[in-house]
Amino acid sequence: MGRGKIEIKRIENSTNRQVTFSKRRNGIIKKAREISVLCEAAVSVVIFSSSGKMFDYCSPNTTLPKILEKYQTDSGQKIWDENHERLSAEIDLIKKENDNMQIELRHLKGEDLNSLQPKDLIPIEDALQNGYAKVREKQMEVWRHHKKNEKRLEDENKELGYLLHQQHLAMTGKFGDLELGYHQKEREMAPHMGMPFRVQPTKPNLQLNK
Repeated sequence: MGRGKIEIKRIENSTNRQVTFSKRRNGIIKKAREISVLCEAAVSVVIFSSSGKMFDYCSPNTTLPKILEKYQTDSGQKIWDENHERLSAEIDLIKKENDNMQIELRHLKGEDLNSLQPKDLIPIEDALQNGYAKVREKQMEVWRHHKKNEKRLEDENKELGYLLHQQHLAMTGKFGDLELGYHQKEREMAPHMGMPFRVQPTKPNLQLNK
């Protein structure tokens, strides 16, 4: 018994609609892959579901932008306006510059040098020497800054030590000098007063009073 024809209209049931979309989508992509392999055709398929999700396929030997560009050239219909073309050119330029920078970075790391000629190694050597000189200069700058801070901290430490010493003398040395001057005066007056010189203790002996 053969399959009956399906009326081509929107499927109302959401579940059946999703199942049909998945089956038909896979079938279209499968047919596109087959014709690309069997006939060496450049094929590109882009499918958007009702929810906006994208599904695409492109032949291995080409890309979607190339196919669109060929379509625009062969059909005479402009897909891109001037703004898009300018942006596309800028993107291509940036990609090319990025690729060149990646190559230069690998060379500076010492990678992929076998394909270079001796004259190509000269600017790489110059760049490395300039970079080394700048690194050494930065190291010396950091070292000088460190020594300067170290000297400043040492001077501050000496100044604080001096201030503490002066404070200590102000609290203890002044009274000691007064007491020493008193005993010196007593020794000088003892012969004139006919009294034997006797040193008095600065503090009473508590044991004598017992």
